Amino acid sequence: MTVRGLDHIAITVVDVEQTLRFYATVLGATPLYEELFREGRIPVALLQVGESRISVHPAARPAAPHAEVPTSGSADLCFRFDGPIEGAVALLERSGVAIELGPVPRPAADGQEGRSVYFRDPDQNLLELLSTQG
Repeated sequence: MTVRGLDHIAITVVDVEQTLRFYATVLGATPLYEELFREGRIPVALLQVGESRISVHPAARPAAPHAEVPTSGSADLCFRFDGPIEGAVALLERSGVAIELGPVPRPAADGQEGRSVYFRDPDQNLLELLSTQG
């Protein structure tokens, strides 16, 4: 047997509601099991972003088990963007999100050459949209 990849990542955030809105508005994320989180039946909010899942841990009450030092703003996440990088730039501009760096050349995990733009979420996590198109 082999490891075939990541199933999900977890981020610790100060304001879950603000995070859910940001990821839904900017990245088109879909909340999962939202009612269970709101009722306190599950300890984390869940977001589906394309083929990736994010567990959103509230800093005030981190779910167990969790990172040794769960800290908001310490994540660095890269998402593949399905389209030319100019589309990612336009998406961020429409959403009022400042681009911190880019577009700049970056290699993708599958070995393809790509271009990325970097920006931050409400907790100051570094986010990257990477396109290998055009």
